[in-house]
Amino acid sequence: MGYCQETEIETLDDFDLKKIFECGQCFRWNEGPDGSYTGVALGRAARIRREGGRIYITGTPEDVEKVWHGYFDLDRDYRSLRRAVCVDDYMRAASDFGAGIRILNQDRWETLCSFIISQCNNIPRIKKIVETLCREFGDPVELMGERYYTFPGPERIAPLSEEDLAVLRCGYRAPYILSAARAVDSGELDLEELSGADLTRAKKALMAMPGIGEKVANCVILFSLRIGSAFPIDVWMKKALAQHYPEGFSPEVFGENAGLAQQYMFYYQRSNG
Repeated sequence: MGYCQETEIETLDDFDLKKIFECGQCFRWNEGPDGSYTGVALGRAARIRREGGRIYITGTPEDVEKVWHGYFDLDRDYRSLRRAVCVDDYMRAASDFGAGIRILNQDRWETLCSFIISQCNNIPRIKKIVETLCREFGDPVELMGERYYTFPGPERIAPLSEEDLAVLRCGYRAPYILSAARAVDSGELDLEELSGADLTRAKKALMAMPGIGEKVANCVILFSLRIGSAFPIDVWMKKALAQHYPEGFSPEVFGENAGLAQQYMFYYQRSNG
């Protein structure tokens, strides 16, 4: 593969590539044999790697400032946020183990569609379906001599039929993908407007859509609408809560950091069984 300009990402603390990309919040970044990650986000293909204590990403300083700075949430001090969620010994252990996780600021439509696909699914299969969706309906982008594909916008998916989506092999999720695409494309579901809403209203609007339950809604809210009080609960989280809070638990104890606390708990539980 040919030469491609790289720019250093000026980070504070808490920036671990593996933890960021493998904590269940995104599906389009893949690890290479050298520990780097290559993926497509916000319409751009990029490779990001660590060399010693420095992190480099393909692109210009302007790309980093305009695209990746926000995507990687570089304005927030995650070391302080980690301290804020240490409400007990278990959370201290979970947050120490998960140090380096950052909550990505992802495209809203891509996040909604990806988490509809994620229902009752495992990560390798989710990634395969998402990549097929992008290859079939997205636009090609080049990076270091390789071809990748952008995530297709709702306007690309809305006119399609369930037969068109058969290539994805996504089963019962196909009508839910189409319904969501048509709602977003028409403005019936205004994701940008919801990013300024409170948790209750955002969840109600998302769960009014076919095939979107509370877990998917909370993931969309946390990973793209940037409402930090969202607290997704899946099978791993149910195990964590049953083991460590058998007498009951309320995410309200974390306030606006509940979503970050959830990521630490999820990553800790999934990594340790």
